[in-house]
Amino acid sequence: MSLAVTGATGLVGRFFVEEALAAGEAVTVLTRRPPAPGFFSGPVAHLAYELGDRPDLAGIEAVIHCAFAHVPGRYRGGEGDDPEGFVAANLAGSVALFEAARASGVRHLLFLSSRAVHGGWPAGADLTDDLGAKPDTLYGVVKARAEDALFTMAGPGFVPVSLRATGVYGPPGPGQRHKWADLFDDFRAGRPIAPRRGTELHGADLAAAARLIRTAPAAMVAGRAVNLSDILLDRRDLLALLAEAEGIGHPLPPESEAQLAVLRWDRARMLGWRPGGMAQLRATLPALQ
Repeated sequence: MSLAVTGATGLVGRFFVEEALAAGEAVTVLTRRPPAPGFFSGPVAHLAYELGDRPDLAGIEAVIHCAFAHVPGRYRGGEGDDPEGFVAANLAGSVALFEAARASGVRHLLFLSSRAVHGGWPAGADLTDDLGAKPDTLYGVVKARAEDALFTMAGPGFVPVSLRATGVYGPPGPGQRHKWADLFDDFRAGRPIAPRRGTELHGADLAAAARLIRTAPAAMVAGRAVNLSDILLDRRDLLALLAEAEGIGHPLPPESEAQLAVLRWDRARMLGWRPGGMAQLRATLPALQ
């Protein structure tokens, strides 16, 4: 088997690459520049790629599309002051990749979407795999419209799937900072921390789900969304773990009062997927310090 990953050197894309390498799979990374030597745990092929390109993917069995153009550090609100350019790069660019993959004979196309497609549903909503998208940000709109375009391409020999993932955490690549690095630094320095809670998923669990999807019967996943989530995490609880590990005595932020809709992952559960929960977070914390 062979895999190509766009955005492979990003925090999320790297987990798909490392999972495939561990499985002995040939991996091609699609990025602007080749990865630095030693960035991945094993050798990978490189294909120069920017959103909007239509690469020749002949011989590739599966593509995972993670590349996304946005203001650094921001996804929701990632359009900055250029919403038209944001849509053009990410929506048209993604569709171009989808079409190139199908034309090249790729069998599986997994698109990294987001629970942001459901941002407009109220806190009490039950977010099932088959619930229609209701985005309330341009980021969510772009992800939802890319999903729609992808699903119309499903057919014999082409299995498109959307991964509707929550926030993704985990150890960063060499020379990179993890997603909570600034938050941890602020807490260590005693700076004020705003209350917040969200749903989180370890990148390794996300990559494991992608493997199950790629090996599942096409009828179970083709042209469908798969919700992927794990823990509901309050900043107070996360920073309490850090305080305990490092002996930090600063006051913890107050618990967030925000209510979140439940993202159910029934389809992934039927495929046999089980994320690592709080035990996975605790085991990962030393690599984030």
